[in-house]
Amino acid sequence: MTSETDAAVEPEVSVATPLDVPGQPRLDLDRALEALLFVADEPQSLVHLAAAVARPIAEVKAAIARLRADYDGGAPSGEPRTDAGEQSAAGGIRRAFELREVGGGWRFYAREEYDALITSAVLAQTSTRLSQPALETLAVITYKQPISRSSIASIRAVNVDSVVRTLLGRGLITEVDTDEETGAILYGTTDLLLTNLGIASLDDLPPISPLLDGGQEGFERDHL
Repeated sequence: MTSETDAAVEPEVSVATPLDVPGQPRLDLDRALEALLFVADEPQSLVHLAAAVARPIAEVKAAIARLRADYDGGAPSGEPRTDAGEQSAAGGIRRAFELREVGGGWRFYAREEYDALITSAVLAQTSTRLSQPALETLAVITYKQPISRSSIASIRAVNVDSVVRTLLGRGLITEVDTDEETGAILYGTTDLLLTNLGIASLDDLPPISPLLDGGQEGFERDHL
């Protein structure tokens, strides 16, 4: 018969989650979060991440802390497991990217010291002229800023992720704020755009409503 003392030291059995797929190796929580954050275009809140992996927010928060320490050159990250041996406490390599909390969510960013290098590389990979989709997206941002990617996509009725990245790489737009309710990044134009257009301020832009069908006033520069 098992004594109360023996029962107390038995490993706790985890509840099945999306990380526990029948017939496949059990996924590590840290690696699962890493995969989700790797493909995210917007900061991901702890609540959203916890829902995605069906784990308590406290566990997800601890996992984020381990990942940050790992990328900063701390001990290798990995979810504590009752069925695994002791992990090495040796330090790791400080990565060129980091997990940064922005607008109530978490997202990968290149470290500040690599900004100039990345900007030069992106500019070298892009052509001089902007594509038609890029010009259309830039027009939406210019007249409706500050605006989120989802709002831009709603206006243009297409996915704008790659185009927004292109405009960011060209230095024509920048992250100006975050939405208080959703945590989505809001974009606006930069002084470089004014220089390229040869104008002193956005107030010098022509009104766009006369060019739209029916003279739609809703597309005017709400924030200029």
